[in-house]
Amino acid sequence: MMSTRSEPGDGRLDPGLQAIMGERRQLINLAYRLLGSLADAEDVVQETYARWYAMSPRQQEAIEVPGAWLTKVAGRICLDLLRSARAWRERYVGQWLPEPVPDRTELVGGRPGDGSVDPADRVTLDESVNMAFLVVLESMTPAERVAFVLHDVFRYPFAEVAEIVGRTPAACRQLATSARRRIRAAQGPVTPAARHAELVREFKRAWEAKDVDALIGLLDPGATATGDGGGLVSAAPRPVEGAERIARYFVELAGLVPGLAITERTVNGQPGLVALSHGENVAVMAFDVASDRIKQIWAVRNPDKLRPWTTS
Repeated sequence: MMSTRSEPGDGRLDPGLQAIMGERRQLINLAYRLLGSLADAEDVVQETYARWYAMSPRQQEAIEVPGAWLTKVAGRICLDLLRSARAWRERYVGQWLPEPVPDRTELVGGRPGDGSVDPADRVTLDESVNMAFLVVLESMTPAERVAFVLHDVFRYPFAEVAEIVGRTPAACRQLATSARRRIRAAQGPVTPAARHAELVREFKRAWEAKDVDALIGLLDPGATATGDGGGLVSAAPRPVEGAERIARYFVELAGLVPGLAITERTVNGQPGLVALSHGENVAVMAFDVASDRIKQIWAVRNPDKLRPWTTS
């Protein structure tokens, strides 16, 4: 990649380059929401910048709004990846879940400015990045997902969305409308954040105590627990359904994991849990709560997806 200095050793950033690199956080945020993977988002952003720097200075100067150009390129790369991901995920071992991100204040690896900061530190945590939202996005077609995220989350006009998706603005409007229906259908009654945190904490205590009855009482009768091991570590090959089955499954797990320790962490902007075995991170869990009960548990065990959570 090009040097980030205006002159060797002068310590000043080139204003033009600084503006281009200033788009990096926005691009990471967009690509993560479109792909559900930090690693893939980082690859997309690297490829986007590689295409920018592959142009001549004259070509770069001809682009009136570089940020819009970068967004368009990143969006198209993501759309292509989403289309190919459908076939790839059919071959994925077990259930595929989005890659969880920690709160930036809880990062255990790099720190801003030290050259080793993780892409997770550049993801803005809001309602558009919680695990329940990302899982619904996974049910959308690639075009629906791109149109919805660009317009409803990042507020791009449909005329610009159309240039990325390759359809008319009217067609993109319909895609976003269809995506909104999916979101509304999946949403339950809103649970106050404090109660959400309390339920997760109670789940942690009941799990540590191996109290089946207490766990059942915290779970919705039709609750579902989904694990993602990616074929690299053990995980239930299919979702575990029903409060009693989930409770017994977690109690059994507690007896199988040596040196199990469970900590409360922020997972994609919401209260969650991290399970450790002898200090090594073995699972990150996100929860969806509705009607004062835990409705969904997503447990990511694939070590490739736990990179931002691994201690240095």
